[in-house]
Amino acid sequence: MGFSGLVAQMLLLRELFIVFSGNEFSIGIILANWLILEALGCFVLGRRAETARNKVVSFAAITILFSLSLPAAVYIIRILKSILGVSIGESLCLLPMFYSSLLILLPVSLSHGALFTFSCKLYSTYLDHSPASIGKVYVFETIGTILGGVVWTYLLIIYLHAFQMAVGLALFNFIVLLILLIHHRVNDLPQKIATIISILLIVFSIHLFSSGGVDKLHRTSIKVQWKDHNVVHYQNSIYGNICVVKSGEQYIFFYNGIAELITPIPDIGFVEKFAHLPLLSHPRPERVLIISGGAGGLIAEILKHGSVELIEYAELDPSFLELIRRYSTPLTEQELNHPKVKVRPIDGRLLLRTTQQRYDVILVGILNPSDLQTNRFFTEEFFALAKKKMNQNGILVIGLPGSLSYLNDELRNLNGSIFRTLKTSFPYVRVFPGEGLNLFLSSSSDEVLRFNQERLIARLKEREIKVNVLVARHIEKILHPRWQDWFLDFIAGGSRKINYDFRPLGVFYSISHWNSIFAPYLCGLFRFIEKLNLWFFIVATVLSLGISFIIGFQKKRSFNSGIPLCIATTGFAGMIFDLAIIFTFQSIYGHIFSWIGLLVTSFMVGVAAGAMGMTALLSRVKVYLRILVNIELAIIGFSLVLPLIFHILRPNLVMPGVSIGVVVLFLAISLISGFLIGAQFPIAAKVFQKDEKNLTDTAGILYSSDLVGGWLGGVVGGVVLLPVLGLMGSCVVVFLLKMFSLIHIIAPLGMGFGMPS
Repeated sequence: MGFSGLVAQMLLLRELFIVFSGNEFSIGIILANWLILEALGCFVLGRRAETARNKVVSFAAITILFSLSLPAAVYIIRILKSILGVSIGESLCLLPMFYSSLLILLPVSLSHGALFTFSCKLYSTYLDHSPASIGKVYVFETIGTILGGVVWTYLLIIYLHAFQMAVGLALFNFIVLLILLIHHRVNDLPQKIATIISILLIVFSIHLFSSGGVDKLHRTSIKVQWKDHNVVHYQNSIYGNICVVKSGEQYIFFYNGIAELITPIPDIGFVEKFAHLPLLSHPRPERVLIISGGAGGLIAEILKHGSVELIEYAELDPSFLELIRRYSTPLTEQELNHPKVKVRPIDGRLLLRTTQQRYDVILVGILNPSDLQTNRFFTEEFFALAKKKMNQNGILVIGLPGSLSYLNDELRNLNGSIFRTLKTSFPYVRVFPGEGLNLFLSSSSDEVLRFNQERLIARLKEREIKVNVLVARHIEKILHPRWQDWFLDFIAGGSRKINYDFRPLGVFYSISHWNSIFAPYLCGLFRFIEKLNLWFFIVATVLSLGISFIIGFQKKRSFNSGIPLCIATTGFAGMIFDLAIIFTFQSIYGHIFSWIGLLVTSFMVGVAAGAMGMTALLSRVKVYLRILVNIELAIIGFSLVLPLIFHILRPNLVMPGVSIGVVVLFLAISLISGFLIGAQFPIAAKVFQKDEKNLTDTAGILYSSDLVGGWLGGVVGGVVLLPVLGLMGSCVVVFLLKMFSLIHIIAPLGMGFGMPS
């Protein structure tokens, strides 16, 4: 159950992540929907475990539903954009992300949640009749989850495509189910039918593999997904999804569903403006660094400047560069094989941290901080790093979404925040507003501000550069002084907040802007979220406590209601800790999907260790409530320590040569957070459950509380807390919630209701 759940979750997460254009905040939405559906399955379907006449057959039916719905879900995800009428290369808005993932995950997550409650009942019926059996099943599920994480990381994502994983997992489940049915064989017609069905499904799954049916499913889904496009290559690397489409002699390279490269005929207007404006602003550019997006025209334009001696081109994903070479055109072949060009398959920030080189121009070919991976190139930390690696008159070039006609608060906030973030490192920032793209040139020299039309045209002639779009009339329009004043007036009422690695407001503003265009009905919600601060949550917590003291704590049942609340807030905390660790890793290193399996596995190792340790302790102690309170205090303390660890150690985390130490640190933090979360469930079940009569209800209530809390953590944490309040602010919110739940446990005891053991 645990093994299958982890693999299914990671598989669907990856497929949805691709369809959602690689936005990491969709991780919170996907995980949240998975958890809430598991909670419903556990609490609604799982309640039938008490009344089902043949519990083994019911368990078999749910297992079959779970196993068959997984490959179906993968297929639906692949064709989701076609169903929703969304064009290839277009991102989904927040609301479609939410409801589409909810509906797709419904049969898989619902059935998997029900399996937990049925497993608890089967285990208590046949093996262990004590209330502690719930904790033991929780431990067994966690161990399976750990195995699933290891197998996923080191085997499945490396060697198998999505349908091989989905059908292979179904085959594994059918075999295990058949063993269970044979082991608990009874002279019962429904069980005989279940056994026959299991055998037939095993035979059918093996036939799909042997006949090539699994590969055919894979190819068919890609064909439907990319309808009207000639897909010549489709690949999942450890960094993301790559799809190469051919139209005539033109190749389009998609990365996580977004068009990244068009060759051999690029967008001439864009590449000329992006290459020549900054290089002509510099008196003599010799060393140029391009971070992403260099191939397909940009390098070719830069090479027209005879003074350029070196162009370093950094791309994070080596597979992307390999495919550019495999499906080469005369343009890309000339660019990548030119003696002045040095291609580096490396993260741009890592290159800047480790190189001894100094650059005259650094061009960031990422034009929108639409996710955490790209936001890393629009933060105060990156701008400070880039400044250190630039020569005296060096220029940093970035682009952002822009418009000369469609002006709204979201676009104003995005450009205003990044402009003011640039100003923390660079005293001089020149902006060239445009329709679709605002170009920012930042420097420690005022040369970028003094650059005018006459000087540009003179340097074009002096360097003998031939252009197609950047002609005199176009130059006059772009460089007119009024545009800088217009832009400063435009952003005057916008956000003044700085974009940081650990407070990625750039991502939030980017998502807000996208939703304002395609889902304007959500503008009010995003504007409300943008104004949230810690005081809102502090006041809300104090008011809630006041209401609880007046009403809730006067009822004797308030103590029992405090236990599910405790578990729910722990589920919320666990999700926030998990997302915080994942997002922090991504914000620093930019390749979370090569590590997410290990981080999740480490977290689950901690959960297993905490649950096993606490389950073993239950038989030797009597002061259950005191232990529960101590765990609450430990989680409260950890919520404050976690951000401090990352903030204090951050200078060492970004230094070269500490990769092993970094891995150990992140895995250790994941382990500790998991241990605290896992340790609380068995002791809470023991306090809440006093006898065997309501074993299933106890499992359902507490497990559902855990999952509901996790769902809120995924949605609120992934979309609101982490991007708007940042790492520190999000953990302070966890601190407030856990203090609230702790008071709900201990306050009724001080009102004369006694101290339960």
